[in-house]
Amino acid sequence: MESKRQKQVGKLIQKDLGEIFQRDFKSLFMGNFVTITDVKLSPDLSVGRVYLSFLKADNREDILQNIKENTKKIRGLFGQKAKNQLRIIPNFTFFIDDTAEYAQKIEQLFANIHIPPAEEDETSE
Repeated sequence: MESKRQKQVGKLIQKDLGEIFQRDFKSLFMGNFVTITDVKLSPDLSVGRVYLSFLKADNREDILQNIKENTKKIRGLFGQKAKNQLRIIPNFTFFIDDTAEYAQKIEQLFANIHIPPAEEDETSE
């Protein structure tokens, strides 16, 4: 269970990293649209798991690899932006958030289920 502080800092990181991605790292995304869907922090706020969503991207693994290769630069820019708000700048680990695709797959499975109508029982005496 995340504490209130973890949630607050997670939202700050999500907002600031989103701005950094839009402003400084557009070239890493190869023209695709990347959003930060969630940030989970360790209890001591030193490690952040950043979940990314890619819209209309066929090469998600390549984009994720580019982001992972530039993690130090991303953390440095975030540190400059949040130096007055956080005592410890977390180390970031980036992951693909596939919950939207999973939900869509489940919806499709439910749509394809065929349930025959129930037969009425004839119990006439």
